[in-house]
Amino acid sequence: MTVPPGNLNTMEKPQNMTSNECFPSRSTVLQGQPFGGIPTVLFLNIFLWVVIILVYSFLRKAAWDYGRLALLIHNDSLTSLIYGEQSEKTSPSDISLEMEHKDKGFYSWFFNTVTMKNEDLISKCGDDARIYIMFQYHLIIFMLILCIPSLGIILPINYTGTVLDWNSHFGRTTIVNVSIESKVLWLHSCFSFLYFLLNLVFMAHHCLGFVPKRSYKVTRTLMITYVPTDIQDPEIIIKHFHEAYPGCVVTRVHFCYDVRMLIELDDQRRHAMRGRLYYTAKAKKSGKVMIKTHPCSRLCFCKCWTCFKEVDAEQYYSELEEQLTDEFNAELNRVRLKRLDLIFVTFQDARMTKHIREDYKYIHCGVPPQQSSVSTIVKSYRWRVALAPHPKDIIWKHLSVRRFHWWARFIAINTFLFFLFFFLTTPAIIINTIDMYNVTRPIEKLQSPVITQFFPSLMLWAFTVILPLIVYFSAFLEAHWTRSSQNLIIVNKCYIFLVFMVIILPSMGLTSLDVFFRWLFDIYYLEQASIRFQCVFLPDNGAFFVNYVITAALLGTGMELLRLGSLFLYSTRLFFSRSEPERVHIRKSQAIDFQYGREYAWMMNVFSVVIAYSITCPIIVPFGLLYLCMKHVTDRYNMYYSYAPTKLNEQIHMTAVYQAIFAPLLGLFWMLFFSVLRLGTLHTITFFSLSTLIFSMVIAFLSTLLGKLQGVSDYEVWENRRRR
Repeated sequence: MTVPPGNLNTMEKPQNMTSNECFPSRSTVLQGQPFGGIPTVLFLNIFLWVVIILVYSFLRKAAWDYGRLALLIHNDSLTSLIYGEQSEKTSPSDISLEMEHKDKGFYSWFFNTVTMKNEDLISKCGDDARIYIMFQYHLIIFMLILCIPSLGIILPINYTGTVLDWNSHFGRTTIVNVSIESKVLWLHSCFSFLYFLLNLVFMAHHCLGFVPKRSYKVTRTLMITYVPTDIQDPEIIIKHFHEAYPGCVVTRVHFCYDVRMLIELDDQRRHAMRGRLYYTAKAKKSGKVMIKTHPCSRLCFCKCWTCFKEVDAEQYYSELEEQLTDEFNAELNRVRLKRLDLIFVTFQDARMTKHIREDYKYIHCGVPPQQSSVSTIVKSYRWRVALAPHPKDIIWKHLSVRRFHWWARFIAINTFLFFLFFFLTTPAIIINTIDMYNVTRPIEKLQSPVITQFFPSLMLWAFTVILPLIVYFSAFLEAHWTRSSQNLIIVNKCYIFLVFMVIILPSMGLTSLDVFFRWLFDIYYLEQASIRFQCVFLPDNGAFFVNYVITAALLGTGMELLRLGSLFLYSTRLFFSRSEPERVHIRKSQAIDFQYGREYAWMMNVFSVVIAYSITCPIIVPFGLLYLCMKHVTDRYNMYYSYAPTKLNEQIHMTAVYQAIFAPLLGLFWMLFFSVLRLGTLHTITFFSLSTLIFSMVIAFLSTLLGKLQGVSDYEVWENRRRR
């Protein structure tokens, strides 16, 4: 992406940096092409997207119903046996059966996804899907409106500038082509502020859809931790609340147990039962069926080895079921002895719940709660009280990971991630290594736009998928108690990491957080502080991000459909399966919950890229609209056909709203940096940019605060109406 020195403003030569100074790692691979290589990258992505769609249309049914796993999920639930929870995965509804009946043709899945009614999607996937797709609708309409001023006003103004030569095709579409003496720069600053206000209005309108379906909290149930494990009688808990809070009526007390082993045994037992029923029915029709029980039996056709000999399928699964049932019953009897220091207490009225929560609100500050005659027995002064999550939101097997073990695991995992990403934050690190060993010399000699433009945008997209996956999987190792908290930690960590990796560091020519902190605090790097921000405004820098958005819109969404990692795992499990019932069990248990945290983080990352460069590089806006439309269609299909429904609270969706409000602030930051570097600190546009940035930050903070308060108020009003 080299930029000829003649293309830069001659009045600012002492300050400006060249592309090679900003991006030394792009010396061999990231080289400039006419119009930033955007037409070439767009054509390649369209071609690859079509290929992916063709391959996926074949694989979704040919590869063992891989693309329709959500229609085959089980409706079993062990937690209903222990805690009285309803089934987490329901049997296919009439809508699912109707959609499955329509899913007959080679491309019918694509047209079914586009024409699917929102009511059908919400009926199967739950209220979280409603909030998610409505959020996407708001972003799409917002981006569609942004296309009008970006392409109709800002782009013509940039292109008619006189700073760059006419042969600098893409550079002329950026703000760099506007003379610093031109008054039209006021329009850029004003539009960046208007984008923030318009985005704020859209997010406020979206938040109205959270009420009254805003929470899955069980409002009459409290989750209480640090309860002594030697208490087995619920009457003691009931007595404490009756005495400490007169008029309080407790309707139910649930003790929690360590059910990790029980859940695993129950799954194996149900699998063996299905195998027995399958081969019993088959034996009645066609006689005794023989199978090989070794996992690697498909790799060896020899019958002489003992482990590969065939056995009676019905007898094998009958004996296996009997053995697992005995183990299950024995573990069920033992699980009552594995009490956790966690209980759920349900009250008759939500007002009682609120009163008790208020009493325990300041216990961390040493304010004791109300006491009873059994307070010393139940140790109520040590309790921690919170509203209980919805049973479908709780990850029951993680409840046994407590106190020191949970915090030790959490700190160890995140310390490792910090040191990993401290030195390995952007793809530029890898490119530097490649250049160091001259791996790309053959690529450099090719001088092909296919390689020099598509390869870097593909690499950036790949890293924005692969590296955050480490963050994503780390959340599972942290063993969070609820799916909501798990998704919340995913969306926050992934988004912060992606913003640094994709927007901030590459824009300023920095390669990692290590270099970023040295640039901030090292006296030698501080000498470059005033010129590093000029890397943001190099003419071809915006082309790199346009290519990234194009790659994310087409190749990225196509790979989200294909899901190669899941396909590899799915096919491997099927290959090592021992019988047809086991393969049916794998198909029905392969679908996982839709990961709202991960999807929100990736979507908001691209949205932030588009908004950050919407003023300085307006041509990126229509490609941002393309990404949101493609992402919406892809997510509709995945939620309905590929992932199991899940239940979350509203906090994960509100976090995405806060991130969307933050995105236009990046555009305001970029305009402030441009004004300081090109116009000077005393210019009126600089003062205006600084004022609008501060004002916008105050508005964003107050909106976030008022949103939280309004949410609590709406929630209480809804509870009062429900009681009446």
